[in-house]
Parts: sequence; structure tokens; C-alpha cells
Amino acid sequence: MPLKPILEQLYPLHRTLASDGTDEALRIVGAHLPAEARYTLETYTPGTPIWTWRVPERYVVHEAYLEMQDGTRIANFADNPLHLVSYSNPVHFWMDWEELEPHLHYNEKFPDAVPWVFKYYDRDWGFCLSKNTFDQLPRDQMYQAVINAKFITEPGFRVGVGVISPSPPAPLPNGEGSQDEMIIASHICHPMQANDDAAGVVTAIGLAHRLAERPLPPGSMAVRFLFCPETVGTIAYLAHHEDLIPRLKGGIFLEMTGNRGPLAMHRSRQGDHLLDRISYSVLRKTSEIRNTKYEIRVFASHPANDERVINGPGVNVPCISLNRWPYEEYHTDADNPDIIHEDMLQEAVDVAEEIVRIYASNYVPKRTFKGPVFLSGHGLWVDWRENWELNRALEKIMMRFEGDRTVFDIAEEVGLEYWVVREYVEKFRVKGLVEALPIPGETPSF
Repeated sequence: MPLKPILEQLYPLHRTLASDGTDEALRIVGAHLPAEARYTLETYTPGTPIWTWRVPERYVVHEAYLEMQDGTRIANFADNPLHLVSYSNPVHFWMDWEELEPHLHYNEKFPDAVPWVFKYYDRDWGFCLSKNTFDQLPRDQMYQAVINAKFITEPGFRVGVGVISPSPPAPLPNGEGSQDEMIIASHICHPMQANDDAAGVVTAIGLAHRLAERPLPPGSMAVRFLFCPETVGTIAYLAHHEDLIPRLKGGIFLEMTGNRGPLAMHRSRQGDHLLDRISYSVLRKTSEIRNTKYEIRVFASHPANDERVINGPGVNVPCISLNRWPYEEYHTDADNPDIIHEDMLQEAVDVAEEIVRIYASNYVPKRTFKGPVFLSGHGLWVDWRENWELNRALEKIMMRFEGDRTVFDIAEEVGLEYWVVREYVEKFRVKGLVEALPIPGETPSF
């Protein structure tokens, strides 16, 4: 499924914490998700307490521009939403250069680029322009700043949510809605930024399609997709669904996946969780196969985003992040579709998909038998002429059904691919020779 065309629809929208552009972006996401995700929108009322935060206001901009005495417009929201500092206060007055200069923002590194600046919680106002434009402005003139904007407190802060379950659905031992889940998050905000994070959004859409087209094995976790404004969106969602948190067993935050940089994995807060080990294994093997580079970083190292919520205090669901940061165009209007590459987006989908497939389908096999199993008598012997590696590992696998190792652990210890070992272990489970226990801290799905 091509992802860059979806990104190009999201890119030009005025996507902030809550705005018409954000609503349109969430609509586009829903239009491109598979029907199996059962995509829904949730709306929260500004000012509502969400843990230590509050739901932010909706921001509506009617017009915003900065002009000189002769009517020449230096910065115009209608031409480029980045010209306006996000969530700027309404203003309408003339001023001299000394009063104006503190409200102008530019990027020294990219003198031709317009930076993206936001003042979400420290209310102020300002305009962004290129350094070259800033340097050419006369210092002896008067300037008019016009920002016709409103902060709306009616319900209007929205997040998008979709869930894809295994097919057939895993049995739910504790009733409807009790199934364990992974959460895949990306942020929908950042106006006119292609890589940050429209790229993460379309990567999540691509992953959802992969899981819908080839469902996870029965007994696997469900996968929940969250599309929302950065940080406060995830806080708002989890604060309204605290009952969901115990069912979340792992997460991935996706961002900045479309540029040519190496894919980086930021470890979970735990650092050595099973999710970290699986993610590292997938990234390493992908790199070996494709002869590409990758990086491993500590939890919440720059850039840090919603993994700080999912894996943060009071939630602490193991969550990694995948990104291709740093890149030079970051937070400027040079972060546009020209730096996005379809093969990079698809590689990120490949990696995220394999992490999800392994982590969500993994379990601890616990034997119900005594003594060595009569393999050929139970149809479990593997002919060495058909699969030499698995034949040599049969006894090693069988000796590791003591309830202290996951299928992934066993695969690593015997030196075989996870899916080869899981397929073989599943034969024992189907015959009642092992029971499937949850990986530590999880609720059984079988």
C-alpha cells in the first residue's frame, strides 16, 4: 500500500493541538485505515482535568499577517501556516521595530527556511520568517501585526482510535474487552511538517493494513492504534480510559520515518524488557538482510515524545520508539514531502510489523508431560532430510518447556528463527502437551 500519497494529503493542513486542520487529518486517517480497525473519534471538553494537565482549547485562525507601512506583507498565515506561532494570542496593532523584534522567529541554520514555533502553554504571540527576510527588514519603519484567532472551549479536542484483533479473535477469559493489547501511537499535530510526524501517522496506517490483510495468530494480543496531538492527546486518552492500562502490555511510538537517515530504536524505560530484546533482534536482522545501518538509543533520548506517557509514571507500559532523527530540515518548512521516500516508510512498516507479530504472539510454553515425549508417536518428529536445523534442535526445544522461557527465548537459545520455533511449539500446545502461559505480568489470552 503506497503511503506517501496519504502523507501528501496530511502535510499542508493546519494541524495543531485542536483545530479544523487536525479534524481533517483525523478524517483522512479514518478514510485510509482498514475497516477491520473499527476506527472511532473521541472528543473531549477543553479545561477538563486529565491527570496533572487540562484538555487544551481548540484554536481557530481566521487570518494572521505581519505587514509594513506600505502594505507589503512579510508573513501571512494564508500562504503558510508556519508563519504564525502556533496558539498565538489575538493581536491587532502597529509597533516599531524594537517592540516587534522579540516576536519574530527564524532559523540560523537554514536562512531560507521558515521555522515552526509553538506557544501552546506559554501564551504569547509571534511570527516566523526566514533569516534572509528578517535581515532585510527595515528597522526604521512601523509594522502592523494582525492575528484574528479564537480559543474555543466547547467540546472539540479529538483523538482517533482503531483496534485490530487476531482472527479468529482470541478467547477472552475475563469477559468482553479483557484481551491484552499492544498500543501503536503517532502524533497528528505539527502543521506543514511531513516527516514530523505525518510520516509516523502513515507508517501506523501501513501497519494496520498489514495486520488486517494477514491477521495475527489466534491467542495473540490485539493491537490498538492511537492518533492524537503530541503528549496531551495520549494523556487525555489514557486519563479517560484508565481501565485500559492494565491490558496494555507493550507499545511503539512511530515518528520521523520517511527521510533517508538510519532507523533508530529508543529502548523502553525498563531498558532490558522482552520488548526491547525482540525489537533489537528485528532491527538487527533487517539491517543485515538489507545492508542498512541502524541505531539503538536509551529511553526518551531526543526526540522524546509520547513514550514518556505510555511508559511514564503511573502507566509504565513498556514502550519503544522508532524514528530516523536527526535530520537537517527538522521543524522548518524544509520538512516537506520532497524529503520523504516511500521505501523508507515501508522499511519502518516492515520493522514495526515484525516487532508486533513476534511480541503479540509470544507466550511461555509449560509442559504437561513427564519424561521425553514420544515424538514420532505424536506426529512431532521432524525428518532431518527435510529440516536439518530443526531436527537437531528438537530435544533442546522440548527440554525448555519448564514455564520459565518464552517461545522467543527458546528460539534465541537454540539459534532458530522465532516463527520456526513457534510453529513447532504450537503443535505441542494443540496436542495438549504444553499449556500457553502469559509472558510475565500478562493475562493469558488462550
